[in-house]
Amino acid sequence: MTFVFFLELLVGTNLIDLTLKKKKVTLRELGGCMGPIWPRYYKDCSSVIFMVDSSNITQISSSCIQLLSVLSADPLCRAPVLILFNKRDMPCTMSLTELKSLFRMDDIIASASQPITTLELSVCTGQGLQEVLTWLENIAVK
Repeated sequence: MTFVFFLELLVGTNLIDLTLKKKKVTLRELGGCMGPIWPRYYKDCSSVIFMVDSSNITQISSSCIQLLSVLSADPLCRAPVLILFNKRDMPCTMSLTELKSLFRMDDIIASASQPITTLELSVCTGQGLQEVLTWLENIAVK
């Protein structure tokens, strides 16, 4: 099972192998600057994790456009999607309600063909990490 992990700030690509509930899962990280080549990875993708830097307010509209592009790709029309709003520990972030409003998450979820989950995350503090692992495990065992 392969997940594609889209990260706004990562430059380049990385592969990470995990074992979740005795099942091997491969995470492929693709940086935001690599957006033009993301479609090359869609056909081998069974699920998507899309990470948003919620402390970078100037990048929010660009992130939303990239997310819409991912969600509208035919090969991903049934792939479960996890949208992570990262850096929730930073003092300059908007509330989750404000972020979801800017993204128009209710409209996106209502019109998307794939199941979408949103979570808050702080990689530095670990907030939300257990929820992400639970989502990965639930998707991996299907």
